[in-house]
Amino acid sequence: MADATHVNQQITFFRSQIHKRSFDEETVRILELILASKSVESLIGVRSALKQFMRSESPSIVREIAEEPVDRKLICADFLIRVFALIGDAESCLALRYEALVMREHKTATHPGLQVSSKEWQTLAEHMIEKGFYSVANKVCDKALISLKAYQAADSKAEEFLQDVHAIKKIKGLKDAAVLSMSSQSVQAKAAEYLKQKTVEESTQHTITSIGTQFSGSSRFRSGIRKRNFHRLKHSQSL
Repeated sequence: MADATHVNQQITFFRSQIHKRSFDEETVRILELILASKSVESLIGVRSALKQFMRSESPSIVREIAEEPVDRKLICADFLIRVFALIGDAESCLALRYEALVMREHKTATHPGLQVSSKEWQTLAEHMIEKGFYSVANKVCDKALISLKAYQAADSKAEEFLQDVHAIKKIKGLKDAAVLSMSSQSVQAKAAEYLKQKTVEESTQHTITSIGTQFSGSSRFRSGIRKRNFHRLKHSQSL
């Protein structure tokens, strides 16, 4: 009971830090302490509550920093990425990682130090494929190839060129895996839809047949009664 009360206090403190926009190491450590709870059942509930809270807060945070300098934006993005990674929200974490790299890519002309390497794109593509985000992973692979070829054009030393060729081959392999998985998902979706439609059709046909059988049986039953009454009438008349 005391442990649960302590965790609730930490959650309240963490939420207040987010509301105050305190995106520092202290806030991250608070979250780590919350997630160090020994109770598995409570931890699942805590993660779910924190995920819901951060998903509701992150759009507001992004809007608030829209006019901030790029370094401030990246600090906030890095903080949110770490938080979502800790609470186990892979979708939000990967989405923010992608947005952060795109932001750096757009600012490269005025901030050369922000240039995104092909390795960073490649790593993100690998993680997206692992989590099943194949469509975005396919786009990320394209960015990795563009980045690598641009670097290759700027520096074509023999040893580095061979390394680049190996990297290109690996990125293309990731791209092929993403495209293949996308196709597989599409086939599975179509198969599921077909089976669902077929089940509905079979159920409808069974209902129609069942109703028809009931009507047919009812008709035969009424016909039998009429015949029996007719025979009784003839018998009475003969007497």
